[in-house]
Amino acid sequence: MRRLIVNADDFGLTGGINRAILDLYRVGGLTSSTLMAASPQSAEAVALAKQETSLGVGCHVVLLDGFPSAEPASIASLLSANDTSRFRFTLGEFVRDLYLGRIEPAHIEREATAQILHLQQAGVRVTHVDTHKHTHMFPAVLDAVTRAATACGVRAIRNPFEPAWSMAATPSAGSIRKLQVHLLQRFHKMFLRLVQERNLATTDGCIGVLATGTLDEHALHSILSRMPEGTWELVCHPAYLDDELRSTRTRLQASRQVELNALQSLSTVLAGLNKNIELMHFGQLPSSNYGA
Repeated sequence: MRRLIVNADDFGLTGGINRAILDLYRVGGLTSSTLMAASPQSAEAVALAKQETSLGVGCHVVLLDGFPSAEPASIASLLSANDTSRFRFTLGEFVRDLYLGRIEPAHIEREATAQILHLQQAGVRVTHVDTHKHTHMFPAVLDAVTRAATACGVRAIRNPFEPAWSMAATPSAGSIRKLQVHLLQRFHKMFLRLVQERNLATTDGCIGVLATGTLDEHALHSILSRMPEGTWELVCHPAYLDDELRSTRTRLQASRQVELNALQSLSTVLAGLNKNIELMHFGQLPSSNYGA
């Protein structure tokens, strides 16, 4: 059996992202999304999610390049030294300080809990959690985020590790990014062990990670045509490119419109593959699904 979750990250970041996610969902171009609790357009995203109750909506836990949901003084080690109203700006800063012991795991758990609760209290049924920039690849973050998810009754989490077959289907990715994705694989076994211990469901892997920024219709076809049996998540970042998106710090701008265009043809791509692929969201994962 082949099962596919098509999940759009960054729900709530801009109005153009929100509209793209809803438009794609309505034409069968995606099944799931993850919402940023403290993002500029999160209130609009919550309202839209509550209109479409069969769209899977998770919490996109943000620990860098964003603003906290918890009281800032209670998660001080997560905040930028230059601006204590917000998180560190870059992944490099975050990982450096994580490994230097400057970030307290209790603060990660507190902030992740606050973000999940913010969505739940707004009326969103949170199907799963993942993290901005996949920071839950790192053991200390994973431990804290899984504790938060369990405490909030969330039963599924993204498996952020991309399988070799999917990476091989993305030849256009840069060599540095390929090296980064390969190096991070060393945390995969630890991820699966902890997810099983916490009784959280997950997929067999995350596809399209290496294709981030280059996910056009050709790349989409290349990846899905190689998809073996199992349950996989295609991670994507669609949006309408507008002035609001251009004003953000995200490096993914014009590529989001390309992804939107590609995903509009998802049904056609799947029909042409002659494979029986079941579309689903994280809330439909069996509780015993711990990934490969």
